[in-house]
Amino acid sequence: MKSTQSPGLPEKAGTASDNALGWTYVFDDSALPEGQMAPVYPLGVNVVLARVRGAVYAVSGKCPHMACPLFMGGLEGYTIVCPCHDWRFDVRTGRFLSAPELGLTVYQTKLEAGKLFVRLGGKEIA
Repeated sequence: MKSTQSPGLPEKAGTASDNALGWTYVFDDSALPEGQMAPVYPLGVNVVLARVRGAVYAVSGKCPHMACPLFMGGLEGYTIVCPCHDWRFDVRTGRFLSAPELGLTVYQTKLEAGKLFVRLGGKEIA
């Protein structure tokens, strides 16, 4: 099992432990090209995945400003650009670049056997 970003907690192998720890399969790894974003809905939660420099990041899929769908915006390096009003967020931290006290919920991701997983219960920016 390989984490696609810096893990906050140690990971355990196996699907039974994956389910117990809140990991949800969302996408085949090959379906997310470098420099691209994709919407996913693990357990009905709106999440956007982004691949930057080989790592996959997951953040809440709607802008906190007016709930615009972030996957329809741009990805400029580590920055997601909202399609509605040009709000910009760091995909690694979820922080709104113009006011770091605002931001997106960030979710852990991992890659296992060619499958991408998201762990819900992410870190919200408060």
